[in-house]
Amino acid sequence: MSNIDELYEKVTEGKADPSFLVKQELTSLLKLASRFRKKRKEKDKETGGLRIAVLGSYSIQHFVMMLEVFLAGLGIEATIYEGEYDGIRMDVLNSGSSFYDFDPEMVLLLMDHRDIRSYPVCMESEDSVEELANSTMKQFAELWDRIHESLPGCQIFQTNIVIPVERPLGNLEGSVSYSHAGFLRRIDQLLAIGHPEGLTVVDMEYIASYVGKSLWFDQASYFLSKTGFSADALPVVCASFARLIAAASGRVFKCLVLDLDNTLWDGVVGDDGYDGINLDPHDPVGEAYRYFQNYVLELKKRGVILAVCSKNDEPNAKEPFEKNPDMILKLSDISCFVANWDDKVSNIKRIASTLNIGTDALVFVDDNPAERDIVRSYLPEVLVVDLPEDPSYYARALEESNAFSWIEITREDLNRTGTYAANARREELLETFADYDEYLRALEMEAETGDPQGSRMKRFAQLINKSNQFNLRTQRYSEEELSSMRQDPDTRLIYISLKDRFSEYGIISCIILKRTGEECFIDTWLMSCRVLKRGVELLAYDAVYEAAKEWGCSVITGEYLPTKKNGMVKSLYPDLGFTGNGEGLYRMELKDYKKGVFYITRKDQ
Repeated sequence: MSNIDELYEKVTEGKADPSFLVKQELTSLLKLASRFRKKRKEKDKETGGLRIAVLGSYSIQHFVMMLEVFLAGLGIEATIYEGEYDGIRMDVLNSGSSFYDFDPEMVLLLMDHRDIRSYPVCMESEDSVEELANSTMKQFAELWDRIHESLPGCQIFQTNIVIPVERPLGNLEGSVSYSHAGFLRRIDQLLAIGHPEGLTVVDMEYIASYVGKSLWFDQASYFLSKTGFSADALPVVCASFARLIAAASGRVFKCLVLDLDNTLWDGVVGDDGYDGINLDPHDPVGEAYRYFQNYVLELKKRGVILAVCSKNDEPNAKEPFEKNPDMILKLSDISCFVANWDDKVSNIKRIASTLNIGTDALVFVDDNPAERDIVRSYLPEVLVVDLPEDPSYYARALEESNAFSWIEITREDLNRTGTYAANARREELLETFADYDEYLRALEMEAETGDPQGSRMKRFAQLINKSNQFNLRTQRYSEEELSSMRQDPDTRLIYISLKDRFSEYGIISCIILKRTGEECFIDTWLMSCRVLKRGVELLAYDAVYEAAKEWGCSVITGEYLPTKKNGMVKSLYPDLGFTGNGEGLYRMELKDYKKGVFYITRKDQ
């Protein structure tokens, strides 16, 4: 079997993540992309799946071909609409274009510096430069508004502008706002702070800098075939987009699982002791490990959960966190600490179970290639990052994986690690009670229910698009679609937030109800797994009942649509007293409703 055949098989099985593909030879990837395109034509029909439209200011054919490969490697089935060269405005502003007939769920707008038609003149005033920059932004906003008006709920990915290497003003390009480079930097700043909801700015300027701009810009290829960047940059660009598209589709990595010896420090703590491992800030090796720890800490600060999975005696493994003054990470930064002599596959499953997240939300980092291969073999859904031999480049290897390329960050994300740390205190409290109901009372839980207005809508939309396990129908809606639903008198959105004596969870459950005559249909019902077995589902159903009663409905109906991940809620409706038809549909007469027992004080907004 040839290398291309092996790659093709791995990709078609959805077992080739971007971190793996980006390391392959460019010629192999191009051959693979051609084979995918040929197979698509042989089928002579659209494959279905996620509908993605790619529009570019330059030729995008090779990008689209390779993006198909990177998405397939993640197991994402997609049909891609490929716009014509420099056809963004033609497609978007023409309501009768085939772009709108395609009805994309996601739109990728690939722009570059050639889209900027007007630049400031030399010595132009600051006010005039700003006015011209705002005028340029209005042209972008016209495109965004038209897409969102015609395609409610469509997620837009807009590239920022890569600053070219040519500098008409020489070194002064970085010193004055009226220079070409200065003006493009201002455009990128305005994109960062002025883009609307439902749009993610893709940092193409960073990707180009990472690749190297002397390599990124291939003027000969542009003049010949109008390609926007060199073929050598294609894999890195496609890897970045594939991760973002996956994140927008609900495939989000939430937790970083860390080995300890020779991963977080130099040495073996069981042999060298907590004070014998090397984290010396004045030693180049020790400094390298401290640099990696600093990077990991920054991930934790932005909401990534940290866990430890180490083959060690637990007391020895914890000592560096507690006693070594050169440690950057502290024990309080670790939400789940597992150190024993069991195999790491079992321990990683234990970590996922403890944190109430799927193993497909985990990223595993270990210096030992044998351990990495075992985890990769038995838990292929876990993203395993290959670390280089030199610890100086550990942080770069994790960065290059694009593992935590989320499309947004919310307040709940920032508070997440604190919530998991509080779980340890809850477990300690639970051990003091023989009766579980008494434990629930002791948690002093308070819930708030209401309509997700204002800032709550962002978190509501995030949960809708990320929750997989406790999710009865797994329907995805954008923030704009949800805002439109709020205006419909026959649709009701209900959020539930929760706090207890240890922490505030924020919004942990989302419900969407739709009324048809005297029937109240539960279109969406999901809940964060962090609050399982607390009675929140009973409180949520109580809120559904009250909304249906207020509407004057006589029956509540619901549906369970099974997925690979939501088996935990398969029996939820029968457990609540609903009767089913054997095909996933359930109903209950309001007169048959019986209020469940839950120990949560409820406050309505």
